[in-house]
Amino acid sequence: MQLVKTDRDALLKPLQIVSGIVERRHTLPILANILIRKEGTQLSFISTDIEIQISTTADIGAGQEKEATTVAARKLLDILRALPEGEVSLALANKKLTVQSGKSRFNLQTLSASEFPTVSVPDSYGATLSLPQKTLKHLLQMVHIAMAQQDIRYYLNGMLLVVEGTQIRAIATDGHRLAYCAVTTDSEQAKQEVILPRKTIIELQRLLDDTETPVKIELASNQARFTFQDIELVTKLVEGKFPDYQRVIPSGYQKNFLINREALLRSLQRVAILTSEKFKGVRCQLSDNTMRLSSTNADQEEAQEELEIAYAHEALDIGFNVSYLQDVLNNLKNENVQLSYGDANSSALISLPAEGEDSSFKYVVMPMRI
Repeated sequence: MQLVKTDRDALLKPLQIVSGIVERRHTLPILANILIRKEGTQLSFISTDIEIQISTTADIGAGQEKEATTVAARKLLDILRALPEGEVSLALANKKLTVQSGKSRFNLQTLSASEFPTVSVPDSYGATLSLPQKTLKHLLQMVHIAMAQQDIRYYLNGMLLVVEGTQIRAIATDGHRLAYCAVTTDSEQAKQEVILPRKTIIELQRLLDDTETPVKIELASNQARFTFQDIELVTKLVEGKFPDYQRVIPSGYQKNFLINREALLRSLQRVAILTSEKFKGVRCQLSDNTMRLSSTNADQEEAQEELEIAYAHEALDIGFNVSYLQDVLNNLKNENVQLSYGDANSSALISLPAEGEDSSFKYVVMPMRI
């Protein structure tokens, strides 16, 4: 039976959307496959890794029959990418999927669609709200850098999303730094907190566009669903108690000043050259309108940088992991950032000038002993 007869790019696009979460090596062989369902001319493509499920549809089916099968995602994707532009057809016969384009022909093994473990969706979601795609993408972009990667505290390997009133807040921390950002919505919501897995955040950043088209966000006690354009992403939530971010974000710091983001980043990149792989410490000394940055290593080499700042407070000598500072400065796009300090043993706060649209952004970095 012929499933698809269409232009190569029309088939490639939905496959690229769903294939991001497919693992090459998995304990369940079928998880390396994508589910293709045909109902007349409507084709749906579904992938899952048990934790996340992504589906999308395309009006590229051939004929009016119904059919469903699963095929290796990476192989099909690699074949389509390698084919020249032009018409491609997919046909199913004797448990084999035939991909044909011009004089190229490939036969792929299939597994039964009935064995594919689709994620069950709850009857109803607690909170339902809508955001423009670019707003949600911006929210995730601002805080994703602080997510832990393989922390034993599994709830840190993700992002906290807090819905309350007309505000949506995103928070991420790895225990050494914390990033916070908030945006407002049109609708009023009861307070709900969920922890989204790291992989979900990465996929959403890949799939979301910088457009005003809406994303429908639905939150349940153990699951979240994001629907936008022809894409639906369903994800399990991370169980656990996220740290109290409000206690971590300092307030009332008096030692505040603005600094050019690019100039600070370039100075940090230069002093970072003489730090070692194991010890990324950079010393920051503030006094009389001057910021001095320095680093040393085991070979007794030393780097020093000096920046002019509007600083008239008492002198301060504090150390930081230079990578944490570089991460946030690379991630931001603003011309200036605001630095706020307490004392040498307190965390530093990086925020954006109050007049900017991102005045709700905060980045907290713990000090380190130099």
